[in-house]
Amino acid sequence: MTKVAISDAHGVMREGLRALLCSTGEFEFAGEAADGASTLALARATDAALLTLGLSMPGLHGLDLIPLIKIENPSLRILVVTMHPEQAYAVRAFKAGASGYVTKDTPGKDFIAAARKVASGGIYVSLMMADQIAHGFAEVDSSFPHQRLSAREFQILLLIAAGESIAVIAGKLGLSAKTVSTHRTNILEKSGLANDAALVRYAVRHDLLEDDGAELL
Repeated sequence: MTKVAISDAHGVMREGLRALLCSTGEFEFAGEAADGASTLALARATDAALLTLGLSMPGLHGLDLIPLIKIENPSLRILVVTMHPEQAYAVRAFKAGASGYVTKDTPGKDFIAAARKVASGGIYVSLMMADQIAHGFAEVDSSFPHQRLSAREFQILLLIAAGESIAVIAGKLGLSAKTVSTHRTNILEKSGLANDAALVRYAVRHDLLEDDGAELL
């Protein structure tokens, strides 16, 4: 039986993934975490073969966590499970060291197939995104400004584009308002954009926001 650990900021999501995976009789639950620090501690201590990882959580962002997890536990396979659209984060996740990427609206049977494939040493990405992911790897150093942002800067760009204030973003990410403001300044400088309105237009033009306007966390 394959041992699996689960990391997600939301308890309902952790419970749902656990129930779905264990219902197959192929996976054994091996622990859970709800934030960046506890995820890193879990990765360090676990003997699981697979970690399902949400990207947005208090503390360290998932994209920042992936390379740290691989340092602590190189054999632990990572399947990203997130509400973020694939075009926003998938390329970054794979380059950081993930082996699979699914969104939270993925059908259960496809999620189980992804977990099986990643746990057995394979790579999983949806058929719809395969060409875009391949293109993304080729173009990751391209002229698109958002490709030059750090994982945290990119997350804050999406939150600003979703209409969140500096204070709200700081609260959601567990950062100070000053730190978020500094990230915002860096985002504007790296992107060559003038203000928040321009960031919103850029995010919409490059299809970085979710279609339903769901909260980017």
